Amino acid sequence: MTDASLPSPRDAWRRIDKVWLSIFVIPLIIAVLDPPQFWPTIEFAAKALLGTAPFIAFAVLAVAYMKATGAETLLARAFEGNKARMIIMAALLGGLSPFCSCEVIPFIAAMLALGAPLSAVMAFWLASPLMDPAMFLITSGNLGWEFAIGKTVAAVFLGLFGGFVTLAASGTSVFADPLREKPQVGGCCGAKKPFEGKPVWSFWAESPRREVFRDTTMENAMFLLKWLALAYVIEAMMLAYIPADLIATVLGGDGLGTIILGAVVGAPAYLNGYAAVPLVDALLQQGMSNGAAMSFMIAGGVSSIPAAIAVWALVKPRVFAAYLSLAITGAVIAGAVWQVVA
Repeated sequence: MTDASLPSPRDAWRRIDKVWLSIFVIPLIIAVLDPPQFWPTIEFAAKALLGTAPFIAFAVLAVAYMKATGAETLLARAFEGNKARMIIMAALLGGLSPFCSCEVIPFIAAMLALGAPLSAVMAFWLASPLMDPAMFLITSGNLGWEFAIGKTVAAVFLGLFGGFVTLAASGTSVFADPLREKPQVGGCCGAKKPFEGKPVWSFWAESPRREVFRDTTMENAMFLLKWLALAYVIEAMMLAYIPADLIATVLGGDGLGTIILGAVVGAPAYLNGYAAVPLVDALLQQGMSNGAAMSFMIAGGVSSIPAAIAVWALVKPRVFAAYLSLAITGAVIAGAVWQVVA
């Protein structure tokens, strides 16, 4: 008699975390195909993780504190006042807060349903995937404080750029009736207006908030650990197997073409913002220009799968296309400016 409780091979495969699997499989493949490179790869990844550990620890605790205190209630303030103020506040909160687009879909849906202008929402959407406290610390630990600060400024700029362009074009057919289906606010099945109330900064006085702090700490620690471990393994492979002169030829130099190419390549090739940092570090070591690195990071962050799905879920394809166009254009501008500054 068949034991129905045993999972099928397909179900078992689905349950396996593909990132952790890759972390173990890639070194094994190297051990088989290129044994002398096995230990240098492991050593490189381990040293990189240890070097980044203080940044990871601080970032994890900072984000957990923000979540436990309920600091996301501050987001509601970005959608108050006149439209210009909304755009500025949304860009600043999106670029500086630890809350990404995919985490605040209910909030954005409710704000749109309540009549919040798409221009302010666009500003938040464009800025939020690019920078948060954890991303800032990981970036500064790998690429330096200057690059981390530059990317933060670029995130806010992109939000402002996209928000005001959307505001200027709000009367066009592109942004008319933008929602796929307008959510209903309230009711048992509707989108409730979230993020109400005030933050509780002394979160440790309440048991539920302590649990949020603990759970968020563990969740983010494992998330950062696995993605950075994979990224450092891939970085070691890139440094070992990709010719530096090839990168310097394709993405090096001071021309605008390399910056545009960085944005165009970054948009579809980018899966995770934290994992991208060590990979860009490797590319810079091999000759990638500073401007191309910045445009790659900006365009890729906004078009990454989690961020893109958050936008795609709520708006019509033409608005989504505008979102991607604004992201790539803003990334090229940010890369060109960074090329001059750096």
